[in-house]
Amino acid sequence: MIRHVLALSALLCCTLAFAQSGVASAKPPEAAIASANKLATAAGMEVLKAGGNAFDAAVAVSAALGVVEPESSGLGGGAFALLYFPDKPADQRSVFVDAREKAPLAATRDMYLDAKGEPNRDLSVNGPLAAAIPGVPAALWHVQSHYGRLSFKQTLAPAIRLAEKGYAWGDKNFAMQSFRVETLAKYPAAASQFLRSGKAMALGSNFKQPDLARTLRLIRDSHSAQFYSGEFAEKMVAGVNAAGGIWSVKDLADYSVVERRALNFSYGGYEFLTAPPPSSGGTALACIFNILAGYDLTKLNRVARAHLLVEAMRRSYRDRAIYMGDPDFTEVPVALLMSTDYAAGLRASINPDKATPSDMLPGISMSAQGTDTTHFSIIDKDGHMVAWTQTVNLPFGNGFVAPGTGFLLNNQMDDFSVKPGVPNAFGLVGDDANAIAPGKRPLSSMTPTFMIGADRVAVLGTPGGSRIITMVLLAALELIDGRDAQAATAAPRFHHQYLPDAISAEAGAFTEAEITALQKRGFTVSPNERTWGNMQIVLWDKKAGKVSTGSDPRWKTVGGGDVYR
Repeated sequence: MIRHVLALSALLCCTLAFAQSGVASAKPPEAAIASANKLATAAGMEVLKAGGNAFDAAVAVSAALGVVEPESSGLGGGAFALLYFPDKPADQRSVFVDAREKAPLAATRDMYLDAKGEPNRDLSVNGPLAAAIPGVPAALWHVQSHYGRLSFKQTLAPAIRLAEKGYAWGDKNFAMQSFRVETLAKYPAAASQFLRSGKAMALGSNFKQPDLARTLRLIRDSHSAQFYSGEFAEKMVAGVNAAGGIWSVKDLADYSVVERRALNFSYGGYEFLTAPPPSSGGTALACIFNILAGYDLTKLNRVARAHLLVEAMRRSYRDRAIYMGDPDFTEVPVALLMSTDYAAGLRASINPDKATPSDMLPGISMSAQGTDTTHFSIIDKDGHMVAWTQTVNLPFGNGFVAPGTGFLLNNQMDDFSVKPGVPNAFGLVGDDANAIAPGKRPLSSMTPTFMIGADRVAVLGTPGGSRIITMVLLAALELIDGRDAQAATAAPRFHHQYLPDAISAEAGAFTEAEITALQKRGFTVSPNERTWGNMQIVLWDKKAGKVSTGSDPRWKTVGGGDVYR
């Protein structure tokens, strides 16, 4: 049922220089996992201790996160997984597994516009019409069957156990549910599973999911095939369409995982391996770093450094809006956008003393005018690495559960450009390259990444919607500057995404004096008490002979890393 497709990007500018980094010549003394939930980390550790490799552990962590973080991911969503094999030939050491959701075959370009041609955001965010065809079940079996050592029964066992026996409804579950109670209450199966007497579940209550346990067993026993065909698939389609969706049995039968070549570039003494389209993350990250390569950031004060970072972000996100989309439908000029010559041209347009208003950059037309995903990082004792980001998009996805299935569906259709220049739920704008089309994968910002240096190797990624790319950027700069994994996850964050033309900043990202200085340069700064993201990093320090983890302190009671010696 799952096709094994190898889509190789013809990126002449992206050589395999990382082969000379020396990472293949040594092995880590320890294995480590950092994930957004301690129970999922424990699931992965259980599999490692049973003799599994990083890929077995990744299947266990992914499935467990879908149980204990239903607000962030699950069987009804999609995923990107970046895999690394240190003992393979240089041109085969990395694989990018694209399990992004796909638009139903009945989808149309203007399906979320009303009679006046204006977007109806409720339809693209809430309920089954917002759901694209899920990819996580296919990803689990694909990674297990091609790269794991253990059986699917072993790697799914922790998730099934958590679904059957339950777990304590935690801080993040509780906090995120407050945004979605009204939507969950609209759909009987979702309300029955996630609400109690029509209200949010109490913090600490034991949450059991028997329907989800049964679905996980079905996926386990059929190697995910029965999720995409047969009686279960028919039941799922019937439930979706009875509530207003447009799925078909053919949509599910046609779904397949795609393997693509990871993008790679160099900066600061590190080789980066990162996500290709339909993620915009790797291309945007490379563009930003290529712009920054023309400056010595170490010689700049914090205001001057932030100025250049924001201007590089602005230009990269502008290109994201215009050029990026599903490479199977759109010719994405990745080689151009990642070229150093192109970056030099963008750099030449930056005034180092004054902000460039976004409306002065050639771009798309604009009309008048929250976040959740999850990430985990793994490295095993053989040096295999996994950076895996998965999502149902907004908290609790579209709020809909097909009766008898036990999992929420995504609202990933909102990641398409529903109309040129109209922002999605994360404020990102897009053009025709990311327009809705049948069978198309929506553009994503998920950016699972490896950093490979002579002395240190890092696996990193984060949730955070449109802010994912800049979070990975800032964390990478922290690591390049010598910070440890935990410090890199904890550093205050700021962000600019071309439109809206403002710097978002966490509390503590800038001092009052720095904000004033940036404003004098022409920037609009929006200090934000709310934090964002949930970065997870595994760091192998080859000189020190140790592996460590960094788990974002913004959800300090929930996430966690562990090291297996």
